[in-house]
Amino acid sequence: MSERIKVYQQVLNEIQRLIKEDGYIPGDKLPSERQLSVQLNTARSSVREALRAIELLGIIETRQGEGTYLRDYQTYQAVQLLASFVLQNTHVLEELQQAKQVLENHVLQSARLTEEQLEQIKEVLRDPSLSNEEKHHRFFVLFFEANNNQLLLQVWRLMQDFSDNMDQTIYPEQYYYDAIKKYNETIE
Repeated sequence: MSERIKVYQQVLNEIQRLIKEDGYIPGDKLPSERQLSVQLNTARSSVREALRAIELLGIIETRQGEGTYLRDYQTYQAVQLLASFVLQNTHVLEELQQAKQVLENHVLQSARLTEEQLEQIKEVLRDPSLSNEEKHHRFFVLFFEANNNQLLLQVWRLMQDFSDNMDQTIYPEQYYYDAIKKYNETIE
């Protein structure tokens, strides 16, 4: 494991320890970069870089001029798992996309849409003001909501949020229409 990855993991572990042992709750201010660098005996720039990565995962938020605050971490265990994986694996993007596609394929096969939900999905696809990324997000949120499994939706959102900050594979527009066609065939 490279030294850089070890530093990320140390910062992540320290924040987890602070949350558990020191009783931090969402909204509480965490130690400064300087304090964390002293606690971890590492360079402040390494702490800053690790905090940025953790912020992308939604665990913390940095407020300009105020400091770093703990966010609502209802899905903290899932974030921790994803963070550990992301920070240690060199093939992250490919594996993240594969896992996300497994969830997306599952929800396409198992969701039961009402006529209203199906029409909402079609409206999303027809909306020229939406970017491809926005269409993808809204398309799958509607399917996940129809599937009525909040845990799957939250796991997918974590993966989606993380992949939004990386170069991700964009499905061709025809993919979504084919998905609706397959969906319609399965309910007939």
